[in-house]
Amino acid sequence: MEAPDLLLGAILLLCVAGLLWPFLFYPLILRLLPSRPEAPGGGAPPSASLLFCAYNEAAAMPEKLANLAMLKERHPELEILAFDDGSSDDTAALIEARGDLVTLVRGPGRSGKAHGMKRLAAIARGDVLIFTDANVMLDPEAVGNLLARYGDPDVGGVLGSLHYVGEGESATASVGSLYWRIEERLKDEESRTGNVLGADGSIFSIRRALYPQFPDSVLDDLTVSMAVVFAGKRLVKARDVIARERLVTGRGDEYRRKVRIAARAWHTHAYLRPQLRRMAAVDRFKYASRKIVRWFGGLFLMAGAVAALLLAMRISPWLALGGVLLAVVLLILGWRAKGGPLAAIVDILIAYAATLQGVVKAMSGRTVTVWNPAKSR
Repeated sequence: MEAPDLLLGAILLLCVAGLLWPFLFYPLILRLLPSRPEAPGGGAPPSASLLFCAYNEAAAMPEKLANLAMLKERHPELEILAFDDGSSDDTAALIEARGDLVTLVRGPGRSGKAHGMKRLAAIARGDVLIFTDANVMLDPEAVGNLLARYGDPDVGGVLGSLHYVGEGESATASVGSLYWRIEERLKDEESRTGNVLGADGSIFSIRRALYPQFPDSVLDDLTVSMAVVFAGKRLVKARDVIARERLVTGRGDEYRRKVRIAARAWHTHAYLRPQLRRMAAVDRFKYASRKIVRWFGGLFLMAGAVAALLLAMRISPWLALGGVLLAVVLLILGWRAKGGPLAAIVDILIAYAATLQGVVKAMSGRTVTVWNPAKSR
């Protein structure tokens, strides 16, 4: 083989390895790491405050309030706080009508989730702060199982397990469900071997004493959960702390959601970089493998496609042309399909594109502070 062929082949292999790293090679490496068991202690569980922010969630609020009432009945001492981010529907009125259950804090307008969570954390009285979302429902045993993990004094934060509902409603939902099942398994392995590197906002908690100060522009769930690791405490995951949420079924909704999340995640990464560099080597490896490599999956995909095309052209221009035409036909069929493998491939490509767009957006100095609930949920 000539030198250009070797170079293009090497680029293609590196791109394939980059795409597979978070989903294949990284999990295999995690399984080789030794377990770090927790040391549960006795005594009464700590007091807790449950916090959530809402914007135009009137449709979800009846079920949410019923879920909170069930949790309050099981845990009468549980403090529940909600922040309304200037909703234009009946979200605030529905919450306010249950003043016996939830303490409502109204925002000045659209100020964002990070701002709202900081407002709630400032007035919360519980020793443990439990964070969740307005459209997320917790299983009856979730709060009790979560608080039990704080019997280990080395545990500074506990994540729950998010189970998505509605995976069969569209290809987008099916791909989202598969992706999240892989994500949950990765967090399980990270927890077994020490620390989970970052939480999502559906269900996680920290000791109130560890709650950090941060600007409104960052991703609060990543910033707050990573504060546990930075403080030298363990951030662990509890499989028996179960939260449930409906999947986004529309491609447009999912694309915008992923762009927003990726932009804020990269902006948050830049904000946390000085502290990230001081983490233990194994935690830096975990963070890079599950987050940074994945954020640039779209770049690996594009570079690999270009390398494959150039290699095909060196073999035969007709081979390259046939490959491009086949790819275009498959993409069109996948875009039009309502389900099946081709539709799933298109949704995976869309996810990579949206994530890369969000990262590039953040790198250019733009980020997203406010959010809108997906209409196709």
